Amino acid sequence: MKLPEISDAQVRQSGSRSWGIDNDYTQLRDVLLGRPDYYRWVEAGPIIGRTLNNADKTGVKFDHALAMEQHHNMVQVYEDADVNCHYLDADPVLHRNFFARDSSAMTPWGALICHMQLKCRRADYVTAIEFYQKNDIPIWKMSTAGHFEGGDFVILKPGLVLVGYCGERSEREGAEQVAAWVEQEGWEAIVVPNSREFVHMDGLVVPIGPNLLVTCLDALEDWLIDRLKAEGYEFVNVGYGEARNLGVNLVALGKERILSMASSASLNSQLSSLGYEVHAPDMSMFVLGGGGVHCLCQSLYRDPANS
Repeated sequence: MKLPEISDAQVRQSGSRSWGIDNDYTQLRDVLLGRPDYYRWVEAGPIIGRTLNNADKTGVKFDHALAMEQHHNMVQVYEDADVNCHYLDADPVLHRNFFARDSSAMTPWGALICHMQLKCRRADYVTAIEFYQKNDIPIWKMSTAGHFEGGDFVILKPGLVLVGYCGERSEREGAEQVAAWVEQEGWEAIVVPNSREFVHMDGLVVPIGPNLLVTCLDALEDWLIDRLKAEGYEFVNVGYGEARNLGVNLVALGKERILSMASSASLNSQLSSLGYEVHAPDMSMFVLGGGGVHCLCQSLYRDPANS
């Protein structure tokens, strides 16, 4: 199938700015983050559930001041990489909306507004829509068929997207609706059921180059591994134990620079040996709270893959 050409102008112009992505590994120019001013640990899925249920054995406790410091250190990595940082408005009710990956997803055609399932995040779409409207960024679609969350929208390369669902966050109906919209644009979308313990697709697969994926092979279905190999992909494999603690959940900054986390020690060593410049701040208050650095961001603009 011949893919439609996507020019830099089509990766959307809004005023004097370009918005949209056709991949998730070229140089990141603009990123959407949040402000964890009202962050606290609440029951919100399997990862934080493990943290809370084992706290009497591990002794871990939430420290808001430490969380703010860790978030600041992450922002510093972006700024040092010359990435323009944009922010969702903090809201005392939407106290987890700073996990900017899930309330929307950026595409080549504009923003996809998502329909989240968790009660404590169900209205996060409000601050997402407000951000895009204030910044004159086009909204492409709004998810309506079942629930769908941005962490399950993974652009592998121009023309190919993984659309995941685990049921208790994104649902099959939502994933299939989004996949159908992608295919109407002339791209291919592979709908992938994934395990709830990884929450979203970006807990299992994150591209860091045109033919290189960070992934946990032990947690992928054989049919998907075969399909990815047929597409020419090679893998940086993350062990199951590290992956279930969000080891895969990193951000490619472009130019062989990676934003990872201190807790992903084995992965960071692999990436360094491959020649990547790895930045790995301590993000423990967020990892224990259910989200990694990829969960905390939404790419707004990257250099087009074929430029």
